[in-house]
Amino acid sequence: MVLSKDQPPRIAKIRLLVPSPPPPPSSSSSSASFYLRPNSVTTSTTTGSGERQGTMANLTCTVDFLGPLLGGTANANASAEFICSRFQNTADQFTATTYAVNNTYLLFSAYLVFAMQLGFAMLCAGSVRAKNSMNIMLTNVLDAATGGLFYYLFGYAFAFGSPSNGFIGRHFFGLKGFPNSTYDYSNFLYQWAFAIAAAGITSGSIAERTQFVAYLIYSAFLTGFVYPVGAHWIWSTDGWASAFKPTNRLFGSGAIDFAGSGVVHVVGGVAGLWGAVIEGPRIGRFDHEGRSVALRGHSASLVVLGTFILWFGWYGFNPGSYNTILVPYTAGGYLGQWTAVGRAALTTTIAGCTAALTTLFGKRLLSGHWNVIDVCNGLLGGFAAITAGCSVVEPWAAIICGFGASWVLIGCNYLAARLHYDDPLEAAQLHGGCGAWGLIFTALFATEDYVTKVYGSDRPYGLFMGGGGKLLAANVIEIIVLFGWVSATMGTLFFVLKKLNLLRISAEDELEGMDKTRHGGLAYAWHDDDDVKVKGPMQMELPTKANAAPAAYVDLPNMGPTHAA
Repeated sequence: MVLSKDQPPRIAKIRLLVPSPPPPPSSSSSSASFYLRPNSVTTSTTTGSGERQGTMANLTCTVDFLGPLLGGTANANASAEFICSRFQNTADQFTATTYAVNNTYLLFSAYLVFAMQLGFAMLCAGSVRAKNSMNIMLTNVLDAATGGLFYYLFGYAFAFGSPSNGFIGRHFFGLKGFPNSTYDYSNFLYQWAFAIAAAGITSGSIAERTQFVAYLIYSAFLTGFVYPVGAHWIWSTDGWASAFKPTNRLFGSGAIDFAGSGVVHVVGGVAGLWGAVIEGPRIGRFDHEGRSVALRGHSASLVVLGTFILWFGWYGFNPGSYNTILVPYTAGGYLGQWTAVGRAALTTTIAGCTAALTTLFGKRLLSGHWNVIDVCNGLLGGFAAITAGCSVVEPWAAIICGFGASWVLIGCNYLAARLHYDDPLEAAQLHGGCGAWGLIFTALFATEDYVTKVYGSDRPYGLFMGGGGKLLAANVIEIIVLFGWVSATMGTLFFVLKKLNLLRISAEDELEGMDKTRHGGLAYAWHDDDDVKVKGPMQMELPTKANAAPAAYVDLPNMGPTHAA
């Protein structure tokens, strides 16, 4: 039995190997039977994103079995009944403890993934000009709020509402039927944090020129419908391309996308791609001859802060996708699911670090500068790429993943500039491009042992590891169908919003900045009481008794395209 990513594991039971009991004495009239877990036997399960558990069975304690071993008398039967009751109480405590530990682990992972919203907010704020920083931070807050409501009402049901068909889920709307023996609230919170991460990716691509109402509409549609359908295809046991599907898997394998290089990053990146293409570039991003002009963000400090927060949150995003941790591989052994969790954190770290260093030296060779913004984006690109295969590749392979992700990002940025594509945060290139590379990388380097532990035996694995090309075919199909699905839905939505004049702000508002024109003021207080007041381009007025009130802001619209105003 294989459980999908959204399902917590069954509680492990203990196998007791004992000889067959002797027949009870004919005088014994007791037929009482006590079971530590009165459930049917569960064999060879896996977590949704977790390592394969060992064979499990009920540990049974019965008076009929234990009584004869204690002498077969009435007192012996009473003692056996007492001992069995103690066994049951102890087993119940172990069962409750296992549930508590695994749910706590999943909740903690959900908190880490949710903290990535703060990272996105800081990264976005630092990457845009100061005049739009309040706008972009507000959109990140509302991605979480809007996504929370619509994922609760519809999204979770569309993603994981089994039993269902291969296209879309159809149960648990508004979490009806929660909690139950398979699902708990911790699982919803974890999946919601993933959904709003996809929405946060998209907001970066269309920053600095999008109407606020458009953010609300696309965020609700993406988290409530578009993203959940893609998640259902890849992560639900009913999904047509799911590696967790019990039978009739795509190419005998299903697409292996452990924590969402495709489901989260490609979906968010492609949605942002279409939003940015349909809106067009920001004013001043390309000059009259079509040459690229840098519209630099106003705070590298915020970019670095956001990057570190995202790095920290990724340890919930990737290792947390195991869903459980208290699963030993062998009784009394030191290896268990905690080992796999640590390995996933290690591969994540190595891929990100390799991508950061590769980007540092690569951009130095190409531009002649040591650029901290490029390094941060390279680091995040490495994380986005390793997300698909962090559980099924060796740590050394993560170096290849990070190296490749860096050059994919550099290449996508070069292509974007040539095509006059404007993405203030490089979100489509970083998440869409590196996410797609991560799926291909996984299909090349997934090992047989780790694929077996996570997804089950007799599965195709990495092409370069001797597993054939079936996994590669399945993951390429995932990339194609996710690109097509998001293009058909989000591309259409952005096109309709444009036709309804609900997508892009006016040129006047864009030049002035949305913080002032749409949000009632700037995010920063630029001047103290004794500072000069700037009336216009290069016109300054010193404060006097008659005009002692300070200016609320500085407007220098003609100081050049790289000015932070």
